[in-house]
Amino acid sequence: MTAERLDAEWVRRWCEETSAELGDVMSMFLQTHGFPPGENAVLPATEESSQATDALLDLTPIPSDLTTLYRVVREVSLPDVENGFFVHPASTVAEHFRAYGSVQTDDEPRALVFASDGGGHLFAMEGSGRIRRSTTASWFDDFEVVATSVQEFLELIGREVAGQD
Repeated sequence: MTAERLDAEWVRRWCEETSAELGDVMSMFLQTHGFPPGENAVLPATEESSQATDALLDLTPIPSDLTTLYRVVREVSLPDVENGFFVHPASTVAEHFRAYGSVQTDDEPRALVFASDGGGHLFAMEGSGRIRRSTTASWFDDFEVVATSVQEFLELIGREVAGQD
């Protein structure tokens, strides 16, 4: 199965569109929910985060689409979107890899955890590019496919942000 690679320009557009939608949603959050939102942001890559991506690449092979994502995005922190979505910074992914290693999925021996939700479920990317979500808040239980690519995963997050208004 040959998949199209993630395009950095597409990621930049996703960041801009999601950030704009997020601004609209958060401006109405207090009125809608009765309490103020937390810090919700799509943060662009920096020189420091690029160095962290390079360090992660030195530590373990990572799928090229994840590298592309980290060259554009430092972190996504959306605690007030659905149950929360968090794309961890590359430095955190490296720390977790050192502590826990990769996760085993049904189809591939190694998947790298790079994100989580507010319930503690983990998202891991397989070498094939598929994104899997843990069925429990654990590194050691089953993981099920939630997206066939990073792009599809980001589109899912974008739809969740848009669905908040």
